[in-house]
Amino acid sequence: MDTVKVLKGYGKVEEEKHNHHHHHHHNLEDQQQRNQHHHRKASTAIISILAILFFTLALAFTLATLLHHTTTTTKPPHKQQQPLNSADSIRTVCNVTRFPDSCIAAVSSSNDHPTDPQSILTLSLRASVDELASVASSLGVKASSSNGQGVADCKDQVDDALSRLNDSLSAMAVVPGGVTLTDAKISDIQTWVSAAVTDQQTCLDGLEEVGSVVVEEVKNMMKKSSEYVSNSLAIVANIRTLSQQFHMPLH
Repeated sequence: MDTVKVLKGYGKVEEEKHNHHHHHHHNLEDQQQRNQHHHRKASTAIISILAILFFTLALAFTLATLLHHTTTTTKPPHKQQQPLNSADSIRTVCNVTRFPDSCIAAVSSSNDHPTDPQSILTLSLRASVDELASVASSLGVKASSSNGQGVADCKDQVDDALSRLNDSLSAMAVVPGGVTLTDAKISDIQTWVSAAVTDQQTCLDGLEEVGSVVVEEVKNMMKKSSEYVSNSLAIVANIRTLSQQFHMPLH
């Protein structure tokens, strides 16, 4: 009996040991599971944060793109397109003159194809000089004839007008980097061209005063040059506004 008890007791001890060992084994598994669970939660949290950050960045980028697209596509153009061809440019500039058809004819007769107000002004001045030089030549012939009363004085006025226009052309001469029309230069050109207009009128007034028989003939002779010079004056008077209209601001 004693031996049986001892064996039973031994069996209990072994069972307790086994149970204790089994319980310890469970504790380790639980700990590992808890650690794994903790790691899983941490990983999930990091992934969630990264996802939120990525989503936020994606949203910000999308909004920025949309905003940029909206501002670039819906903003109305604030500048009028510059005329594409010479004919349009000449017409636009000549519309500020008293005799636009005459202006267009004078500027278009050149082999150049100007597309800016400064070039068109230069061509208008050149046409004025050429036409007035022809008038001066004809007046020189008339001044020496028997009925040339007052014509010599008229020719002096026309010569003076020619000198003023040539000064204006010199001021418009293209220098490296293009024409630089300062306020002072524009003012000078306007003064000189205005004087050329006055000179032509003074010539005709002088002929009328002396009762010259050639007054009507000289008036017809000077019709084209008078219009050309008048047009040149109108262009230079409006050169700043025209340059802005063509998006070519003067320096």
